[in-house]
Amino acid sequence: MDQETTEAGSDEGRNTGMNVDLELSEESKRQREGTGNIGAFGKRTGSSDLRFFEGVLPEIGGEVLNDHSVEEQFSTALDNLESALADNRNLTLNDVMKLEIQVTDPSAAEAVDHVYESRFDDVELPPRTVVGVCSLPGGADVQLDVIAAEE
Repeated sequence: MDQETTEAGSDEGRNTGMNVDLELSEESKRQREGTGNIGAFGKRTGSSDLRFFEGVLPEIGGEVLNDHSVEEQFSTALDNLESALADNRNLTLNDVMKLEIQVTDPSAAEAVDHVYESRFDDVELPPRTVVGVCSLPGGADVQLDVIAAEE
């Protein structure tokens, strides 16, 4: 069920060529609701030496730890990252090339820095970006997007 949209303004009624699949929009909405539908993220692998991990959440057994402190959530997300790295060709935190940390509370940056420095204490700190966001899946306060390289 496609729905064509038109832009308002001086070119009123002009077709922009943009089609919106209402069924997909509903699916995207379900993916944003609750931990059972967190399927918009994944891991990309293949023949490249780069590994991409998106939407790494602070979850255990499918339950997001949204009622824990930012430090605990970030530490759990890093645990999940380490597990995913190990499952993906025996990589470690030493193989992380870039880390994006998304937080819902920008004032948590100091707490995130403390955990970051302690978890990467025996390896060279990878470049990182801390990004403030309005909300994260499952009500999490922290989420990670990571690029690692098999070298």
